[in-house]
Amino acid sequence: MKYRLLADTGVFVSELCLGAMTFGGRGQMWEVIGGIDQAEVDGIVHRALDAGVNFIDTADVYSAGESEVMVGKAIAGRRQDVVLATKVRGRMAKGPNAVGLSRLHILEAVDASLRRLGTDYIDLYQIHRFDPLTNLEDTLRALDDLVRAGKVRYIGCSNLTAWQLMKALAISREHRLERFRCTQSYYSLAGRELEREMKPLLKDQALGLLVWSPLAGGFLSGKFTKDGTDATGRRASFDFPPLDKDKAYTIVEVARTIAARHHASVPQVALAWLLAQEGVTSIIIGARCRSQLEDNLKSVDLALTADDLHALDEVSRLQPEYPGWMDAMPSDRRPGEERRFERMEQRPEQRPAAAARR
Repeated sequence: MKYRLLADTGVFVSELCLGAMTFGGRGQMWEVIGGIDQAEVDGIVHRALDAGVNFIDTADVYSAGESEVMVGKAIAGRRQDVVLATKVRGRMAKGPNAVGLSRLHILEAVDASLRRLGTDYIDLYQIHRFDPLTNLEDTLRALDDLVRAGKVRYIGCSNLTAWQLMKALAISREHRLERFRCTQSYYSLAGRELEREMKPLLKDQALGLLVWSPLAGGFLSGKFTKDGTDATGRRASFDFPPLDKDKAYTIVEVARTIAARHHASVPQVALAWLLAQEGVTSIIIGARCRSQLEDNLKSVDLALTADDLHALDEVSRLQPEYPGWMDAMPSDRRPGEERRFERMEQRPEQRPAAAARR
Protein backbone atom coordinates (compact mmCIF):
# COMPACT_ATOMS: atom_id res chain seq x y z
CA MET A 1 0.00 0.00 0.00
CA LYS A 2 1.19 3.50 -0.81
CA TYR A 3 0.18 6.69 0.99
CA ARG A 4 -0.55 10.19 -0.23
CA LEU A 5 -0.74 13.53 1.51
CA LEU A 6 -4.22 14.76 2.34
CA ALA A 7 -3.80 18.25 0.86
CA ASP A 8 -1.53 20.32 3.12
CA THR A 9 -2.56 18.71 6.41
CA GLY A 10 0.65 16.72 6.80
CA VAL A 11 -1.54 13.63 7.20
CA PHE A 12 -0.87 10.64 4.96
CA VAL A 13 -3.77 8.44 3.90
CA SER A 14 -3.72 5.18 1.97
CA GLU A 15 -4.35 5.32 -1.77
CA LEU A 16 -7.37 3.14 -1.15
CA CYS A 17 -9.97 4.18 1.41
CA LEU A 18 -12.45 1.63 2.74
CA GLY A 19 -15.98 2.89 2.20
CA ALA A 20 -18.64 1.74 4.66
CA MET A 21 -21.81 2.38 2.63
CA THR A 22 -22.37 -1.39 2.32
CA PHE A 23 -22.27 -1.90 6.09
CA GLY A 24 -25.68 -2.64 7.60
CA GLY A 25 -29.04 -2.74 5.87
CA ARG A 26 -31.48 -0.58 7.77
CA GLY A 27 -33.86 0.93 5.23
CA GLN A 28 -34.98 -0.30 1.81
CA MET A 29 -32.25 1.44 -0.19
CA TRP A 30 -29.48 0.25 2.11
CA GLU A 31 -30.66 -3.36 1.89
CA VAL A 32 -29.98 -3.15 -1.85
CA ILE A 33 -26.63 -1.40 -1.51
CA GLY A 34 -25.25 -3.40 1.38
CA GLY A 35 -26.96 -5.59 3.91
CA ILE A 36 -23.83 -7.17 5.40
CA ASP A 37 -23.73 -7.99 9.10
CA GLN A 38 -21.22 -7.22 11.86
CA ALA A 39 -19.22 -10.43 11.43
CA GLU A 40 -18.67 -9.71 7.73
CA VAL A 41 -17.88 -6.06 8.48
CA ASP A 42 -15.27 -7.08 11.04
CA GLY A 43 -13.61 -9.37 8.52
CA ILE A 44 -13.55 -6.74 5.78
CA VAL A 45 -12.27 -3.95 8.04
CA HIS A 46 -9.56 -6.08 9.65
CA ARG A 47 -8.36 -7.40 6.28
CA ALA A 48 -8.21 -3.86 4.90
CA LEU A 49 -6.23 -2.60 7.89
CA ASP A 50 -3.86 -5.55 7.68
CA ALA A 51 -3.31 -4.72 3.98
CA GLY A 52 -2.19 -1.20 4.90
CA VAL A 53 -5.44 0.71 4.44
CA ASN A 54 -5.49 3.40 7.13
CA PHE A 55 -8.48 5.40 5.86
CA ILE A 56 -12.17 4.54 6.46
CA ASP A 57 -15.12 6.63 5.28
CA THR A 58 -18.74 6.41 6.39
CA ALA A 59 -21.71 8.75 6.92
CA ASP A 60 -24.44 9.15 9.48
CA VAL A 61 -27.18 8.41 6.92
CA TYR A 62 -25.69 5.08 5.81
CA SER A 63 -28.22 2.52 7.04
CA ALA A 64 -29.65 5.20 9.35
CA GLY A 65 -26.55 5.24 11.55
CA GLU A 66 -25.98 1.49 11.55
CA SER A 67 -22.86 1.81 9.38
CA GLU A 68 -21.19 4.11 11.91
CA VAL A 69 -22.00 1.69 14.73
CA MET A 70 -20.49 -1.21 12.81
CA VAL A 71 -17.37 0.76 11.90
CA GLY A 72 -16.90 1.75 15.54
CA LYS A 73 -17.13 -1.86 16.69
CA ALA A 74 -14.81 -3.08 13.94
CA ILE A 75 -12.02 -0.62 14.75
CA ALA A 76 -12.28 -1.00 18.52
CA GLY A 77 -8.74 -1.42 19.81
CA ARG A 78 -7.26 -0.13 16.55
CA ARG A 79 -8.64 3.42 16.52
CA GLN A 80 -5.13 4.89 16.49
CA ASP A 81 -4.43 3.10 13.20
CA VAL A 82 -7.35 4.72 11.37
CA VAL A 83 -7.96 8.09 9.75
CA LEU A 84 -11.71 8.08 10.31
CA ALA A 85 -14.08 10.10 8.14
CA THR A 86 -17.83 10.57 8.31
CA LYS A 87 -20.40 12.99 6.92
CA VAL A 88 -23.31 15.20 7.95
CA ARG A 89 -26.29 16.65 6.06
CA GLY A 90 -28.87 13.91 5.56
CA ARG A 91 -32.10 13.36 7.43
CA MET A 92 -31.64 11.38 10.63
CA ALA A 93 -35.12 11.74 12.18
CA LYS A 94 -38.62 12.95 11.32
CA GLY A 95 -38.34 16.41 12.87
CA PRO A 96 -38.03 19.51 10.66
CA ASN A 97 -34.53 20.28 11.98
CA ALA A 98 -33.11 16.76 11.83
CA VAL A 99 -31.56 17.46 8.43
CA GLY A 100 -29.38 20.04 6.71
CA LEU A 101 -26.31 22.08 7.61
CA SER A 102 -27.67 24.43 10.26
CA ARG A 103 -25.63 24.95 13.42
CA LEU A 104 -28.43 23.26 15.32
CA HIS A 105 -28.31 20.08 13.25
CA ILE A 106 -24.51 19.92 12.92
CA LEU A 107 -23.93 20.16 16.67
CA GLU A 108 -26.49 17.46 17.36
CA ALA A 109 -25.29 15.26 14.51
CA VAL A 110 -21.61 15.27 15.44
CA ASP A 111 -22.33 14.13 19.00
CA ALA A 112 -24.59 11.38 17.68
CA SER A 113 -21.88 10.24 15.23
CA LEU A 114 -19.26 10.21 17.98
CA ARG A 115 -21.50 8.00 20.13
CA ARG A 116 -22.18 5.58 17.30
CA LEU A 117 -18.53 5.42 16.28
CA GLY A 118 -17.41 4.90 19.87
CA THR A 119 -14.74 7.60 19.66
CA ASP A 120 -14.19 11.08 21.05
CA TYR A 121 -12.92 12.62 17.81
CA ILE A 122 -13.47 12.40 14.05
CA ASP A 123 -10.44 12.89 11.83
CA LEU A 124 -12.33 14.20 8.78
CA TYR A 125 -15.87 15.58 9.07
CA GLN A 126 -17.49 16.29 5.71
CA ILE A 127 -20.67 18.01 4.61
CA HIS A 128 -22.47 15.48 2.43
CA ARG A 129 -24.12 17.94 0.02
CA PHE A 130 -24.84 21.65 -0.29
CA ASP A 131 -27.68 23.10 1.81
CA PRO A 132 -29.38 25.98 -0.04
CA LEU A 133 -31.48 26.89 3.02
CA THR A 134 -28.58 27.57 5.39
CA ASN A 135 -26.21 30.52 5.35
CA LEU A 136 -22.86 29.05 4.35
CA GLU A 137 -21.02 31.14 6.92
CA ASP A 138 -23.18 29.62 9.68
CA THR A 139 -22.22 26.14 8.51
CA LEU A 140 -18.53 26.97 8.39
CA ARG A 141 -18.58 28.64 11.80
CA ALA A 142 -20.22 25.57 13.31
CA LEU A 143 -17.59 23.32 11.73
CA ASP A 144 -14.84 25.66 12.91
CA ASP A 145 -16.20 25.38 16.46
CA LEU A 146 -16.02 21.58 16.24
CA VAL A 147 -12.35 21.75 15.26
CA ARG A 148 -11.59 24.19 18.07
CA ALA A 149 -13.42 21.93 20.53
CA GLY A 150 -11.32 18.93 19.46
CA LYS A 151 -14.28 16.88 18.29
CA VAL A 152 -13.09 17.13 14.68
CA ARG A 153 -9.54 17.32 13.30
CA TYR A 154 -10.22 18.46 9.71
CA ILE A 155 -13.25 19.34 7.62
CA GLY A 156 -14.14 18.50 4.04
CA CYS A 157 -17.03 18.65 1.62
CA SER A 158 -18.75 16.36 -0.83
CA ASN A 159 -20.80 16.78 -4.00
CA LEU A 160 -20.41 20.56 -4.26
CA THR A 161 -20.14 22.48 -7.50
CA ALA A 162 -16.95 24.40 -8.16
CA TRP A 163 -18.54 27.78 -7.38
CA GLN A 164 -19.99 26.50 -4.10
CA LEU A 165 -16.63 25.15 -2.97
CA MET A 166 -14.79 28.32 -3.99
CA LYS A 167 -17.35 30.45 -2.13
CA ALA A 168 -16.83 28.36 0.99
CA LEU A 169 -13.05 28.74 0.75
CA ALA A 170 -13.42 32.50 0.34
CA ILE A 171 -15.65 32.77 3.41
CA SER A 172 -13.20 30.73 5.48
CA ARG A 173 -10.31 32.87 4.32
CA GLU A 174 -12.14 36.14 4.98
CA HIS A 175 -13.26 35.19 8.49
CA ARG A 176 -10.24 33.04 9.41
CA LEU A 177 -12.32 29.93 9.84
CA GLU A 178 -11.26 26.32 9.37
CA ARG A 179 -11.43 25.56 5.65
CA PHE A 180 -12.32 22.53 3.64
CA ARG A 181 -9.18 20.49 2.95
CA CYS A 182 -10.68 18.12 0.41
CA THR A 183 -13.73 17.15 -1.56
CA GLN A 184 -15.30 13.73 -1.86
CA SER A 185 -16.64 13.58 -5.40
CA TYR A 186 -17.76 11.12 -8.05
CA TYR A 187 -15.08 10.33 -10.62
CA SER A 188 -14.59 7.28 -12.81
CA LEU A 189 -13.66 6.16 -16.30
CA ALA A 190 -17.39 6.32 -17.07
CA GLY A 191 -17.90 9.71 -15.41
CA ARG A 192 -15.18 12.31 -15.92
CA GLU A 193 -17.27 15.48 -15.56
CA LEU A 194 -15.18 16.46 -12.55
CA GLU A 195 -12.37 17.36 -14.94
CA ARG A 196 -14.23 20.34 -16.39
CA GLU A 197 -14.15 22.76 -13.45
CA MET A 198 -13.61 20.97 -10.15
CA LYS A 199 -10.21 19.42 -10.81
CA PRO A 200 -8.65 22.72 -11.97
CA LEU A 201 -10.06 24.33 -8.81
CA LEU A 202 -8.63 21.61 -6.58
CA LYS A 203 -5.22 22.04 -8.17
CA ASP A 204 -5.35 25.83 -7.87
CA GLN A 205 -6.42 25.72 -4.21
CA ALA A 206 -4.23 22.72 -3.28
CA LEU A 207 -7.15 20.59 -2.06
CA GLY A 208 -7.37 16.83 -1.84
CA LEU A 209 -9.68 14.65 -3.93
CA LEU A 210 -11.38 11.59 -2.47
CA VAL A 211 -13.13 9.60 -5.18
CA TRP A 212 -16.46 7.92 -4.53
CA SER A 213 -17.99 5.26 -6.77
CA PRO A 214 -14.77 4.68 -8.75
CA LEU A 215 -16.43 1.72 -10.48
CA ALA A 216 -19.50 3.78 -11.48
CA GLY A 217 -21.84 1.99 -9.13
CA GLY A 218 -20.51 -1.40 -10.21
CA PHE A 219 -20.84 -0.80 -13.94
CA LEU A 220 -17.06 -1.07 -14.30
CA SER A 221 -17.01 -4.36 -12.43
CA GLY A 222 -17.01 -6.21 -15.74
CA LYS A 223 -20.39 -7.79 -14.96
CA PHE A 224 -22.26 -5.52 -17.35
CA THR A 225 -21.99 -5.91 -21.12
CA LYS A 226 -24.10 -5.14 -24.16
CA ASP A 227 -25.10 -8.80 -24.26
CA GLY A 228 -26.43 -8.97 -20.72
CA THR A 229 -26.07 -7.98 -17.06
CA ASP A 230 -25.43 -9.79 -13.81
CA ALA A 231 -28.66 -9.81 -11.83
CA THR A 232 -26.65 -9.99 -8.60
CA GLY A 233 -24.81 -6.72 -9.29
CA ARG A 234 -25.94 -3.61 -7.45
CA ARG A 235 -26.60 -1.77 -10.73
CA ALA A 236 -29.25 -4.34 -11.61
CA SER A 237 -31.51 -3.04 -8.79
CA PHE A 238 -30.01 0.39 -8.01
CA ASP A 239 -29.05 2.10 -11.27
CA PHE A 240 -26.80 4.86 -9.91
CA PRO A 241 -24.84 7.03 -10.62
CA PRO A 242 -26.24 8.01 -14.03
CA LEU A 243 -24.04 7.43 -17.05
CA ASP A 244 -23.95 7.09 -20.81
CA LYS A 245 -24.29 3.31 -21.00
CA ASP A 246 -23.43 2.97 -24.68
CA LYS A 247 -20.15 4.76 -24.06
CA ALA A 248 -19.60 2.87 -20.80
CA TYR A 249 -19.98 -0.51 -22.55
CA THR A 250 -17.18 0.48 -24.93
CA ILE A 251 -15.02 1.59 -21.99
CA VAL A 252 -15.54 -1.79 -20.33
CA GLU A 253 -14.46 -3.62 -23.47
CA VAL A 254 -11.24 -1.61 -23.73
CA ALA A 255 -10.59 -2.15 -20.01
CA ARG A 256 -11.23 -5.88 -20.46
CA THR A 257 -8.59 -6.10 -23.19
CA ILE A 258 -6.06 -4.26 -21.03
CA ALA A 259 -6.93 -6.41 -18.02
CA ALA A 260 -6.28 -9.57 -20.02
CA ARG A 261 -2.78 -8.36 -20.98
CA HIS A 262 -1.93 -7.76 -17.32
CA HIS A 263 -3.71 -10.86 -15.98
CA ALA A 264 -5.84 -8.48 -13.95
CA SER A 265 -9.54 -7.73 -13.58
CA VAL A 266 -11.61 -4.93 -15.11
CA PRO A 267 -12.13 -3.28 -11.68
CA GLN A 268 -8.38 -3.31 -11.08
CA VAL A 269 -7.83 -1.50 -14.39
CA ALA A 270 -10.49 1.10 -13.56
CA LEU A 271 -8.97 1.75 -10.13
CA ALA A 272 -5.41 1.82 -11.46
CA TRP A 273 -6.47 4.41 -14.05
CA LEU A 274 -7.79 6.66 -11.29
CA LEU A 275 -4.62 6.24 -9.25
CA ALA A 276 -2.69 7.49 -12.30
CA GLN A 277 -4.76 10.68 -12.56
CA GLU A 278 -3.31 13.95 -11.35
CA GLY A 279 -4.76 15.27 -8.11
CA VAL A 280 -6.35 12.07 -6.81
CA THR A 281 -5.63 11.57 -3.11
CA SER A 282 -7.51 8.40 -2.29
CA ILE A 283 -10.10 6.13 -3.90
CA ILE A 284 -13.02 4.94 -1.81
CA ILE A 285 -13.69 1.26 -2.40
CA GLY A 286 -16.76 -0.51 -1.09
CA ALA A 287 -17.12 -4.23 -0.60
CA ARG A 288 -20.02 -6.56 0.07
CA CYS A 289 -17.72 -9.54 0.58
CA ARG A 290 -14.06 -10.37 1.16
CA SER A 291 -13.48 -11.46 -2.45
CA GLN A 292 -14.43 -8.00 -3.76
CA LEU A 293 -12.07 -6.39 -1.27
CA GLU A 294 -9.22 -8.72 -2.21
CA ASP A 295 -9.67 -7.94 -5.90
CA ASN A 296 -9.72 -4.18 -5.31
CA LEU A 297 -6.65 -4.26 -3.07
CA LYS A 298 -4.58 -5.63 -5.96
CA SER A 299 -5.18 -2.46 -7.99
CA VAL A 300 -2.36 -0.63 -6.19
CA ASP A 301 0.13 -3.07 -7.71
CA LEU A 302 -1.14 -2.74 -11.28
CA ALA A 303 1.13 -0.47 -13.33
CA LEU A 304 -0.66 0.59 -16.50
CA THR A 305 1.57 1.40 -19.45
CA ALA A 306 1.48 4.66 -21.37
CA ASP A 307 -0.35 2.84 -24.16
CA ASP A 308 -2.91 1.51 -21.68
CA LEU A 309 -3.57 4.96 -20.29
CA HIS A 310 -3.81 6.44 -23.75
CA ALA A 311 -6.35 3.82 -24.84
CA LEU A 312 -8.48 4.40 -21.74
CA ASP A 313 -8.27 8.16 -22.16
CA GLU A 314 -9.29 7.96 -25.82
CA VAL A 315 -12.40 5.89 -25.13
CA SER A 316 -13.54 7.81 -22.03
CA ARG A 317 -12.53 11.43 -22.52
CA LEU A 318 -15.09 14.22 -22.33
CA GLN A 319 -16.28 16.13 -25.35
CA PRO A 320 -15.09 19.75 -25.24
CA GLU A 321 -17.65 22.22 -23.86
CA TYR A 322 -17.72 25.97 -23.80
CA PRO A 323 -15.67 27.81 -22.61
CA GLY A 324 -13.13 24.98 -22.64
CA TRP A 325 -12.84 24.87 -26.40
CA MET A 326 -12.26 28.63 -26.46
CA ASP A 327 -9.28 28.23 -24.13
CA ALA A 328 -7.77 25.75 -26.56
CA MET A 329 -7.72 28.27 -29.42
CA PRO A 330 -4.16 29.57 -29.96
CA SER A 331 -4.86 32.83 -31.78
CA ASP A 332 -4.54 35.21 -28.81
CA ARG A 333 -1.96 33.46 -26.65
CA ARG A 334 0.93 35.54 -25.38
CA PRO A 335 4.58 34.46 -25.44
CA GLY A 336 5.04 31.76 -22.79
CA GLU A 337 1.39 30.70 -22.78
CA GLU A 338 1.93 27.95 -25.32
CA ARG A 339 3.96 25.98 -22.81
CA ARG A 340 1.29 26.37 -20.13
CA PHE A 341 -1.46 25.15 -22.43
CA GLU A 342 0.68 22.28 -23.62
CA ARG A 343 0.91 21.12 -20.00
CA MET A 344 -2.86 21.45 -19.60
CA GLU A 345 -3.50 19.40 -22.72
CA GLN A 346 -1.09 16.58 -21.93
CA ARG A 347 -2.55 13.12 -21.75
CA PRO A 348 -2.75 11.72 -18.20
CA GLU A 349 0.20 9.42 -18.67
CA GLN A 350 2.38 12.39 -19.65
CA ARG A 351 1.59 14.50 -16.60
CA PRO A 352 3.87 14.51 -13.58
CA ALA A 353 2.44 12.90 -10.46
CA ALA A 354 0.95 15.62 -8.29
CA ALA A 355 0.39 13.70 -5.08
CA ALA A 356 3.26 13.11 -2.72
CA ARG A 357 3.87 9.52 -1.73
CA ARG A 358 5.60 7.94 1.17
